[in-house]
Amino acid sequence: MSLELKNLSILKQDSTIFDPVTLMISPGAITTIMGPSGCGKSTLLSAVSGSLDKAFTLKGSIHLHGRDILSLPMEERNIGILFQDDLLFPHMDIRGNLAFAIKEKTSRVQKNKIIDMALKTAGLNGFEKRDPSSLSGGQKARVSLLRSLLAKPSALLLDEPFSKLDQPLKASIRPFVFFQIKKMNIPALLVTHDPMDCPKGGRILILNKEKR
Repeated sequence: MSLELKNLSILKQDSTIFDPVTLMISPGAITTIMGPSGCGKSTLLSAVSGSLDKAFTLKGSIHLHGRDILSLPMEERNIGILFQDDLLFPHMDIRGNLAFAIKEKTSRVQKNKIIDMALKTAGLNGFEKRDPSSLSGGQKARVSLLRSLLAKPSALLLDEPFSKLDQPLKASIRPFVFFQIKKMNIPALLVTHDPMDCPKGGRILILNKEKR
């Protein structure tokens, strides 16, 4: 039940963006990707999620829970993504935003129970009817994470998820995010520029630009 990249390279116009990446992320573990701006960190996440632009070419393999997903479209990979922007739907209240992530076959009553429990877990009990614009940055970050997790992804990608938060907020949101990943027992890949974002004891991979 892991996420495995083996000799993964990304090319553009026959030029390799970075050195080939090989790593295995166990369930509940978080591997952090760091490196200079423009080295391809976010592009690597796009390759894993299945949203890589057609201008790029992939070499190597990506396996999730032992299944080769490289040829699968994004919607069939069951990989959650958390960005630095919350991307909450402004025309929906918090309940609507979270309900969007839950499987359609789930009854409305069951959806409400799931949402109420998720909000309580995140310290946002009673926020279901709130407008996204009325939330603080930390509250939006928690709702965004909950929406990603309620879809029950098999793996989670985090692209600079804390970069727009101030230091006090980062200090409180990081442990919450890391705990939820461990609780769900899914592998996660985190991209960041800030060494403070790296989970203690977690693996750190420095992405290097390919030397030409």
